Parts: sequence; structure tokens; C-alpha cells
Amino acid sequence: MASAPAEFPPKVDPAKEFVGPPTDSPDERIEVGVAIVGGGPAGLSCAIRLGQLLAEDEKLLESLGEVPIAIIEKGKTCGSHLLSGAMMRPTAMRRLFPDLPESEWPTYGPVDKDAVYLLTPKRALPLKPTPPPFRNHGNHVTSVAQLGRWLAEKAEELGAYILPETAAVKLLVEDGQVVGVRTGDKGRDREGKELSNFEPGSDVVAKATVLCEGTQGHLAGAAIRYFGLGSDDPQQWELGVKEVWEVKQPLDRVIHTMGWPLRYRAKFGEFGGSFIYPMGEDKVSLGFVAGLDYKDATFSVHDTLQLLKTHPLVRGIIEGGKRIAWGAKTIPSGGYWAMPKRLWAPGMCITGDSAGMVNVPRLKGIHYAMLSGILAAEAIYEALKQSGSARDLSGYERRVRESEIEKDLYEVRNMRQPFTKGFFIGGAISNAMLITKGRIPGGHWETHDDATVPVFIGDRDKVYPKPDNQLTFNKLDSVFLSGNATRDDAPNHIRIANPVPLEVALMWQNMCPAQVYEVPEEELEAARVDGKLDGKKLVNVKVTPSNCVQCGAITAKGGRLTPPEGGDGPNYQVT
Repeated sequence: MASAPAEFPPKVDPAKEFVGPPTDSPDERIEVGVAIVGGGPAGLSCAIRLGQLLAEDEKLLESLGEVPIAIIEKGKTCGSHLLSGAMMRPTAMRRLFPDLPESEWPTYGPVDKDAVYLLTPKRALPLKPTPPPFRNHGNHVTSVAQLGRWLAEKAEELGAYILPETAAVKLLVEDGQVVGVRTGDKGRDREGKELSNFEPGSDVVAKATVLCEGTQGHLAGAAIRYFGLGSDDPQQWELGVKEVWEVKQPLDRVIHTMGWPLRYRAKFGEFGGSFIYPMGEDKVSLGFVAGLDYKDATFSVHDTLQLLKTHPLVRGIIEGGKRIAWGAKTIPSGGYWAMPKRLWAPGMCITGDSAGMVNVPRLKGIHYAMLSGILAAEAIYEALKQSGSARDLSGYERRVRESEIEKDLYEVRNMRQPFTKGFFIGGAISNAMLITKGRIPGGHWETHDDATVPVFIGDRDKVYPKPDNQLTFNKLDSVFLSGNATRDDAPNHIRIANPVPLEVALMWQNMCPAQVYEVPEEELEAARVDGKLDGKKLVNVKVTPSNCVQCGAITAKGGRLTPPEGGDGPNYQVT
């Protein structure tokens, strides 16, 4: 019987460790009006919309103190930890900036042409007409890292204060209400001892707190458990690994692929596909996304992307070019049923990817994140205006349920789940759902926890190409390209059980795109019996946390990623 990662949980209790009352004395606390955790599309849109509203209400603005809006961002800057395809539907940008021409947006312009291919190892079979989920006419190709930096400038122009290199590690709760967050210490060594540059964290107290942490939100997860906000359906996840290439010939269309290099049989549980987007005349965005409920412990999304690039279709686009960026990120894919049953608690809202607001069939999430940030700002403004308190933020829930977020995600509520039956059966069921907007087959198709899926030691790794440093690359060189500058002696922010069965250990090792987890050679040899690896053999996993690009995959597959020291991790520029 194969082992499931969930059988080997790390020692962590989010509700106890990551939630608690303020600990600083009142005169040492940092007081702000509204605390926004996360400087991504959701958080920055929230700050911008709130700034717009406060600009027309001087009395309420003054009541929020010297820092009416604070954005707490753990990356070096807003944008440093942002990565997506990225194909953006324009609705949220139009709502946030109604008077700004689209030509002035930080994008590579709207899409004119689409193409979808079913790949075999040597051929690319075009699917015509273009399947509805992949029709992107009028949507904008963008770098979400660049979008974040641009939105940050707009937020600052409206009076928001951005606190970069600051990790929010604890949700502050008093009398049943969220009253802010505590920031993490800086300047500790691997064992947690204070260095000469040590700076303690601080309690940041606020009238309202908005959790906009993106995928695998640290505080959002703790809040969902603490306040009992979660759905009966667990969230599911996908992992995307992306590269940006400078190319010799411009790409004139958006391309998606399905099929190879994935295997179709339900035995392997492989689900996903690739995207290739033009970024102006001289660059393309290339990535592969795969569900994290796969079953072969030797499967690797990073190496699957390298294999994809050997296909004639993809090689023809990037050959002779230069890889200039790389990164990885998880995507919540549980859809409508896995979203929290309630999106707020007293004094707090949860937005965007932290609430699972992603339309997986259409590969869209940026505009939902932005829209949810806008709706949170309007609900907070309304509550403060009416009562001076943000204890009741039910107005946020109402706004989301009446918005396109609810409408769109409900229509595709059962689209991801059928693929557990294999590529062809799952595709047929999903197409029927898409055509009928979820009516046929209807009902409630339950999601499952990715960590509960048993894994076995297969032979997927045997087909991956050896890196040639021209077309294909290894993981460590890729991490360097992410701009990761985490110091080697930083505290370990990753928790896993040790020892674990070899099949779980190898799954972590191969899953991680940044080579954080490694089964030492002596452990492998000890697990070898008659030339074959014993998947049940308990082994110790070596962890190199300084490699981590905080993609969040380990949390989906049985471990736990916690916030690193502020400023650590990747420093994405064009992803």
C-alpha cells in the first residue's frame, strides 16, 4: 500500500501558534487605520480603492490617524514575490481606473490570436475551433511582478504606506475580533539566536485587517481554522513553473497545450498543461502547470517544463533565444466548493488567492484578486463610515456573492474534479459542464486534499532531459535566476516530519522546483533491496531552506511553509 504525505504531518498548530492577543505594551504598538497583508494585486487594489474613497472623505481619513493605510509586504518590494502566467481579464482594471486608457496600463497589450494544441511527443495537433476556456481575445498579457510595482506606485500616490521586507507572522485577536498582525523578527541565525543586527517584530494594530497574502496564505489559513470559516471541501493546488525568454522572432499569438508530456491514465493522476504568451516583440512567457494530486513520486513540474521545451513546437519558438527569468508558484484549484464558506471575521477580510478565487478552467485569477480587494475596501469604508468600527464586515461577503467572482466560479464549480478519472474521461465531463455552464452534470462534486493521495515510486525521472544550459536547465541554476538572496544561516521556515517513508521523501525532493529537499545518497543506499528501492523504508530528508522560492507546494503535500524573514525569497522582475 502506497504512503500518503498526510500520514506524516509536521509539528504545527496554526490556531495556537499563529493567532493570539497583542504582546507589545500599548505605547510600543504601531497604530494604523487599515492593515493590508500582502502587496499583490488584491492588496494593492484594496489600498488604491480605499485611498480613492478616503480622498473624498476628509473626516474619516483623519480618524484613521497618521497612517490610514499600511501595506505589509514580505518581499523586497511589491512584485518581488509575484508570479503568474499572466493573462489578465481587463474588468477590474477598468473599475479601478475608469479614466485611464488601456494603452497606459502596464501590460503587453490585448490578445488578438489564440491557439490550442494537443501534443504528442513529436506532433502538435491544433484544436479548432479554440475551446471556450482558452479564448482570450481582449484579455491582456502582463507580468504580474511589473503590475505589482505599478499598482504600488498608484497606492502610494493615494497615501498608502508600504512596509517592504516585513513578514506578518501572527494574527492579533482580542475579544473575538482581529485587531491587526504581528511582524516577524529579523536578524536571527539558523538556531534562532539573535545576531548583532537583530530587530524584534512589532504589533501592528488596526481598525480593519485585510489578508491578501496570495496562494497558501499563512495568516489566512490560520484565520480560517481559528474562526471556523472553512468549507467542508478541502482546497486543492496546482504548481506552475515559469520561464521568460528573449526570443529572435516575435510570437503573434497566445498558445496553450495539453497532453504530452503528461500521461493520460488515472493511475498516474497527472493533470495540467502549458502556456506560451508573447511579451512584446522580443520576449515570451513559457510555463507548465500541473495538479499536485499526482501519484508518481518521481514526477517533477520543473523537469516536465524542461522536457516540454524539447518538443518541436516549443523549441521552434525559443531556440536561439536566452532564458532571462524563472520562478514557481502554487495556484489554488479547488474552485467554488473549496472557497471558505465565509470570507470575513470580525475586523478581517480574506481576498483573492488566499480565498481560492481562481477560475482554473480559464486560467484566470488576477482580476478576481483585484476585484475582491476593491470590494473589501468598499465594505471597510462603509462599516467605518456607519459605525466607526470594522467589527461587522458582512458587507464584504454580500458584495462578493453578488459579483462576477461568485457567478463565474459557480459556473465552473465541478470542472477540476472529474480529471481524477483520467484525461479523456475527465475532459469529456468537463466539456459538458462548460457547455451547459455547470448544469450537466450538476450537483456537488467533492474536492480532495492533495496530501491524502498515496504516492508510489515510479520511473518518471528517467524521461527527463539532462540539462544542456542552452535549452534545458537544472533547478539550482534556475533558483539563482529567480533573484533569491536568502542568507544561508537564516532560520528554517519550513516544517516537515522526519523521518518519513522513502516514497514521500522522494516525492518532496522531486516536487520542489528549488531543490530544497534531498534524500542523501546513504539513505537511498540503505533503502535499496535487491537492486530496488523500498518505498516504505524510513529515511531522513535534508532541508536547504535558503533555496526556497516560497511557491507553497510543500504545504499542499504534507509539510508546512511559514513566513521567512522579511526580504528573503525571490526577487522577481518580469514574471
